[in-house]
Amino acid sequence: MSTESLGSLALALLLLVAGANLLGLLAVRLRQPRVVGEILAGVVLGPSLLGLLAPQVAAQIFGDGDKDPATVVLGFLYHLGLLLLMFISGTSARNVLSRENRRPTAWLLGLGTVLPFCFALGVASILPLGAFMGEARSEAAVILVIAIAAAVTSIPVITKIFYDLGILHTRFASLMLGVAVLEDIVLWGFLALATAIASATVAAGGQAVAGTVAVHVGINIAFVVLGMTVLPRLLRRMSRARWNVVARQSPIAWIIAVFLAYVSVAAALDVTLAFAAFLAGFAIVGGVDGTETQRLRAPLDAIAHVSGAVFIPIYFAIVGYRLDFTQGFSPLMLVAFLVGSTLVVVVSIGVAARLAGFRGLDIVNLALTHNARGGPGIVLASVAFDAGIISAPFFTTLVLTAVLTSQACGFWLDFVLRRGWPLLATEGPVEQRPPVLGSAPAPVHPT
Repeated sequence: MSTESLGSLALALLLLVAGANLLGLLAVRLRQPRVVGEILAGVVLGPSLLGLLAPQVAAQIFGDGDKDPATVVLGFLYHLGLLLLMFISGTSARNVLSRENRRPTAWLLGLGTVLPFCFALGVASILPLGAFMGEARSEAAVILVIAIAAAVTSIPVITKIFYDLGILHTRFASLMLGVAVLEDIVLWGFLALATAIASATVAAGGQAVAGTVAVHVGINIAFVVLGMTVLPRLLRRMSRARWNVVARQSPIAWIIAVFLAYVSVAAALDVTLAFAAFLAGFAIVGGVDGTETQRLRAPLDAIAHVSGAVFIPIYFAIVGYRLDFTQGFSPLMLVAFLVGSTLVVVVSIGVAARLAGFRGLDIVNLALTHNARGGPGIVLASVAFDAGIISAPFFTTLVLTAVLTSQACGFWLDFVLRRGWPLLATEGPVEQRPPVLGSAPAPVHPT
């Protein structure tokens, strides 16, 4: 890279990091999820505004082609931010399932997730899928993505909303996080299936090959099973081994090494990288005991804080940068998907919550929180778009749906708490515990 290229890249990173953090803080001040401001920063810097007003300036700063050095580096940072987001989300998949929540979790997961997924599968099969399909031209993959998008719930965003509102210690928070963790594990498995189908379709020149898909699915299933059973125990033994001086002397380096190893192996096996990063985070905390967890908490917090201040905001800003409202936006598609999927989720969670023994305001709180698509909804859109499964208008629809549903969740819970209403009737009035400056909960994500 020339000095001029390095200077342009440094300026691009400055604008992305500073813009995402400043607008993220502004969003928090306005009682909105921070991810809203981070995405808005990308929209301002992207083709919807800066690229429209000063296209030559935008091209010089952010690159104007696939082989442009700035484009290549920003593309790498985009994927790194995505992988770190999923890794940190995976580290939250522990200690969120208490005994009192097992029955309601089963109902909320069994009906609240399955019904929207199955309903979307049925509806998607009769839609004009041409408007939703990307370059892979795979109807089966598009149908799966639509179903996942209708059912997904955000672990990182609702965790941060709970943290900011001082309710992370409540039973309501542990219940919702437990459901979200189990749900996302299942739905990421379906996304791996969708990407496998798309890959097989592209390889076969537009005709999906059953044998190729079966191999992809088998490899993904094996990776998931090993990643949730054998590998966490293996990592625990490796981290305690006397020969492992890296784990003892530099826990951050050990954690990053595990993260990169998962991603590298997944890439070699053609497993969805974002899902592999999630499993890496799960394995880091899932294979250790209480003492080991305390030893790893500071390194994990350090990684989360740096990622949350730099790499993850860059990811969300680039997501916003890729939103081109001048070309890839369909208001009708957005309204139809947002309203339709929200109604299905709210009704499904309402039925599940009632069968689990909840009533009244409890059901409303659970339904609106479960409907927050947040980070996973955006990750789903990014992975599906990069794999050529979905079109640009549907990518924009999924990202905006994730943002709007997360805004609705944060606004409603803040309203309930300000009115002094309980989140769950069995808990009574909530004692909010504001975060202490300089501290962070175990499952942290700054967006």
